[in-house]
Amino acid sequence: MGTSGRGAYRVQIDHLFGGSALKAVDAAGFVRLPAFVRAVIERRTDARAVVIGVHDEDSCLTGYDPSFRRALFADSERQRLQAGPQHRRVRRLFGLTDEAGYDASGRIALPPMMRQVGRIEGLALFVGTGGAFEIWNPRLAAESDDPALAELARWRLAHDAPNRTEEGETT
Repeated sequence: MGTSGRGAYRVQIDHLFGGSALKAVDAAGFVRLPAFVRAVIERRTDARAVVIGVHDEDSCLTGYDPSFRRALFADSERQRLQAGPQHRRVRRLFGLTDEAGYDASGRIALPPMMRQVGRIEGLALFVGTGGAFEIWNPRLAAESDDPALAELARWRLAHDAPNRTEEGETT
């Protein structure tokens, strides 16, 4: 990471999240991260952890590797310099998050508060968004005003069994 200009930050993101997968969530909130999520995290960092937070606009959660916080901070600084303080956004980006580790099989416990906020129940729809990924209650995603997301969620609900193998995921 380098700096250029007055207070501007440049962050290089070489590996991006792309793909989608429907995963089962057990009663305790454990879910296995999709292969497309683990692959990117493991390329970006040695930490076996994800940060889960509240999405800026949609009724879902957002996730990323801990090192992506630098990119989020750089973006918030850019916005602050252009438009002034962004207290609510910065609070959401850094204060309304939880970090959770995952095991060798990619199993993670979704933080209880985040699970409640995202209304994640027995299934979680993971959707890659480049620098981060989203975690949706697939039924909420199917009702989204984004036609492409709604179609993806309906397709996944109709065609993917919750215990689908890693090889069967869309990446």
